[in-house]
Amino acid sequence: MNRSFLRFLLVGACNTIIGLSIMFLCLHGFGFSYLMAAACGNSIGAVVSYILNRTYTFKSEKSVAKSSLAFILVVGFCYIFSYHLSMVVSSWASRIFRAFPRDDAAALLGAVLYTATNYFGQKCFVFRNHSQKNRGLHS
Repeated sequence: MNRSFLRFLLVGACNTIIGLSIMFLCLHGFGFSYLMAAACGNSIGAVVSYILNRTYTFKSEKSVAKSSLAFILVVGFCYIFSYHLSMVVSSWASRIFRAFPRDDAAALLGAVLYTATNYFGQKCFVFRNHSQKNRGLHS
């Protein structure tokens, strides 16, 4: 398996743990509403993801200004695309197989699609270095 993909998964685990920890701290420690706690946790998790993927996973030399905007756009696109497609596929499958767990399947499929599309989006668009353009995407 590609080393950068393994690092990407490790970064994802880290930002998920940090984001959830912040969310629960805000929810239970500071008494925030669920939506405010989720916004704080997800925002901090996204910042952690950006920093670690930029420095550790892809070792990018792109400017923060350019790569941070691209990061936000790629994450947003991948999220909407992945979870919409997973709901369409799961809804279709639930019409064919009556006992099919549509929402659970959509959540799992969406997570897999999101991880894959987000990895390739970040590798190919957000953090692509000039040196990667010249040697291909073999890192």
